[in-house]
Amino acid sequence: MNLKTYGKGNRHFLCLHGWSGNNTTFAPLQCDGATLWCPDLPATTANDIATQLCGLAKRIPGPLEIIGNCSGGIYGLLVAQRLPVSRIVLIDAFAFWPPYFQLFLHPFWGRIAYTTAFANPVGRWIANRSLARHRTAKTDLTDGFARVDHDAVYKHLQILSSVGPATRFCGIDSDVDVVFGERSFQAVRRSATIWAGIFPSARRHCLRGAGHLPILEATDQLREILMEVPCPVR
Repeated sequence: MNLKTYGKGNRHFLCLHGWSGNNTTFAPLQCDGATLWCPDLPATTANDIATQLCGLAKRIPGPLEIIGNCSGGIYGLLVAQRLPVSRIVLIDAFAFWPPYFQLFLHPFWGRIAYTTAFANPVGRWIANRSLARHRTAKTDLTDGFARVDHDAVYKHLQILSSVGPATRFCGIDSDVDVVFGERSFQAVRRSATIWAGIFPSARRHCLRGAGHLPILEATDQLREILMEVPCPVR
């Protein structure tokens, strides 16, 4: 795994990026007191990714805290099924497959739909404009897709579809924070309720003014949730 670390604090977070992210996704969250361990996730299989992440997690000084952004939350939960995890923070994480993800996985024209929406600049511009209500004016929901390996990103979609229902994570004995943007997708906001059912003691946090890019749109709010106290920027 290509790993970046940010900060040198005593709290250690394993940070797992989302669908079009990479090991720079969490850089804005740097703050005093935290060390962020940020790998690039390989596009292999769910089992292999979980195995590699567990290997990395064993190198991280405990107690282990995991931050999963969007689909990264699923990989974090896969780790928590294998290793003791003190705390998991799910940021805008889907607990079910909304119809548009199912569209992209259609055996005949799913890849065409993905390519049309995300693998060319016109498609990305249209998608970003059409999803304006789920982001702030200063962010771009499809910008990350301009710099990715589309074969790998599409593979991740297939991998995530193989994980199964969110109920498979019942029984994980970790503190859980469910964080979602006030203006994020309806499926994400509905997912927050589903996660609360799976983890009854989970703390839910609605980020004021944020859409589906909370790390960029509600950075200060997120830092304070992660550190559980007001957090000065590093």
